[in-house]
Amino acid sequence: MGWISDTVESVKSIKFREASTQLITLGLVVTSALVIWKGLMCITGTKSPVVVVLSESMEPGFQRGDILFLHMNNDPIRAGDIVVINIDGRDIPIVHRVIKVHERQDTQETYYLTKGDNNDMDDRVLYNHGQDWLEKKHIMGKAAGFLPYAGWATLIMSQKPIVKYILAGAFGLLVLISKE
Repeated sequence: MGWISDTVESVKSIKFREASTQLITLGLVVTSALVIWKGLMCITGTKSPVVVVLSESMEPGFQRGDILFLHMNNDPIRAGDIVVINIDGRDIPIVHRVIKVHERQDTQETYYLTKGDNNDMDDRVLYNHGQDWLEKKHIMGKAAGFLPYAGWATLIMSQKPIVKYILAGAFGLLVLISKE
């Protein structure tokens, strides 16, 4: 009878080790993704090195679902640059083009006016009440490149949150039940 209890304990120990290994692997995958994201933030100089175009306001240049790669350096922002702006009090950044740059000589400050290529009016209607220009602090980054339609998964998950939870659960389950 002693060998049966030893075998049961041995099987329990193996299963515990396998489960622990799978949880550690899941943790490493998540940690790796965070480290890559933070590394990209350092390299590009922006808090968000990658964004997804959420609306049709920049068509035909950028389509809904395109992924934009951003950077921010010491080069001046000029009219014609495509930027991602974050307006105070709004959660979702906006991808639009700078149409005017206003440099105040007395204060050495620079102000920007943006507009979506597909929009009839400039973005003053999107800015906060009484705000006519953006400051540098509102600009998250300039577009450095894009990947067409690669962000559709993000769009689908933001419009249908249940899809996000199903995919996250399926991914976690896959990591936990994989043997290698």
